[in-house]
Amino acid sequence: MRIYVPADSAARSVGADEVAALLAELHDAEIVRNGSRGLLWLEPLVEVETPNGRIAYGPVTPADVESLIAAGLTEGGDHALRIGDIERHPWFAAQDRVTFARVGLIDPLSIEDFEAHGGFAGLRKALSMPATDIVEEVLASGLRGRGGAGFPAGIKWRTVLNAQADEKFIACNADEGDSGTFADRMLIEGDPFTLIEGMTIAGLAVGASRGFVYLRSEYPAAVETLRAAIDTAHFHDWLGDDIAGSGRAFDIEVRVGAGAYVCGEETSMLESLEGKRGMVRAKPPLPALKGLYGKPTVINNVLTLASVPMVLADGAAAYQARGVERSRGTQVFQLAGNIRHGGILEMPFGVPLRALVEEFGGGTRSGRAIGAVQVGGPLGAYFGPDALDVVTDYEAMLAAGGMLGHGGIVVFDDSFDGTRQARFAMEFCAIESCGKCTPCRIGSTRGVETIDRIANGEDVDANRRLLDDLCTLMTDGSLCALGGLTPLPVRSAMKLAGTR
Repeated sequence: MRIYVPADSAARSVGADEVAALLAELHDAEIVRNGSRGLLWLEPLVEVETPNGRIAYGPVTPADVESLIAAGLTEGGDHALRIGDIERHPWFAAQDRVTFARVGLIDPLSIEDFEAHGGFAGLRKALSMPATDIVEEVLASGLRGRGGAGFPAGIKWRTVLNAQADEKFIACNADEGDSGTFADRMLIEGDPFTLIEGMTIAGLAVGASRGFVYLRSEYPAAVETLRAAIDTAHFHDWLGDDIAGSGRAFDIEVRVGAGAYVCGEETSMLESLEGKRGMVRAKPPLPALKGLYGKPTVINNVLTLASVPMVLADGAAAYQARGVERSRGTQVFQLAGNIRHGGILEMPFGVPLRALVEEFGGGTRSGRAIGAVQVGGPLGAYFGPDALDVVTDYEAMLAAGGMLGHGGIVVFDDSFDGTRQARFAMEFCAIESCGKCTPCRIGSTRGVETIDRIANGEDVDANRRLLDDLCTLMTDGSLCALGGLTPLPVRSAMKLAGTR
């Protein structure tokens, strides 16, 4: 008998380890520490294998274990915490899981479990294909970068493939620093072999034999899990000098960041990978031509690379069939903040923001009316309650004055203070700026001062004009998105503040 208790950091933070330890006293049961299913308000979520399928209970506290066992947990017995088959839960059943298909379903470090659920099918297919065909398959799928910019992955890969160099690299950006985002962590902790598979396919596609995962230090469990998975993949010949007996080589190394938000920007990440201070590089040259150690480099984030195995396994058309317009495939949305049902949702692009927040999220946890929703991390725009019908795809969000970013959605109730949040955005930029360019370094500092004067009622009209000028300067003159996008939350928050 198998009992699943998540080892995901979110579940562990609310007592999953203690629950697992108590259940381990059932000597006829195997305790499997899986990833989280993503319904975070139900964590710790315990699932038990029964003849009728996996039956879920949650949220289970250590104090609940004794009564669960007495109620017949191992047979799926009735209990106040019994949910039933979690995949039939309305919140879960409405999803279309591609990247997260195995997260919560398997033992994250069992390569046998991974393969039994379709793992390495994409890599096996890629090993039989010419590099150009792999790139064209990714290009035809319409897969775009999930890190925020939405640049077509296939175009980036083709550029690196065609670049002439004695060495090329794959760099995975796992420096998930945006507020309200946790999909990278959950994927790595719940299904690390999918990322390994995606990076290896990318290496085969462009002629790279080495890859690096730049993983933030705030994710120690993810670091440990990924390194263990890499060791296991080596043991089973899915990494190394002779992948699956093909004679092809690819290897992966985990590098841990030191907490700088700006290292989520691709060129700052490269500087950090090279052992330098994380500072933005001027472009051109593009990293695809002159990236890590001056060599052509594919830089994608976790969710982009983790989408690649499905594209290869099922074909570009199957991926292209999901989504809308130029936003193809699925997006992993992360619901956080003042929200009743927070967690992970994977859906095809095109879901209205209101459906995510009100139907899946259940509205605010406080029970008050929604005041604002920030989409896309600390550099994303705030949407007021009358603007929630915007469709969540790249172009629609851009047209509405925002951005989709990494898919993070943070909800505020009607106690939302727009002026305070605008100040926070400027202060965040000032603290996290690498300092290389003046518009970001100085503009954000002056922005904090200007918002303070507005809040204090000092020459409000003049200071609002000054703030708008500062925002324009930062947008047009900053070297990277930190300074260039900070005006999005500032302007949208101040606009909401002005309507109250």
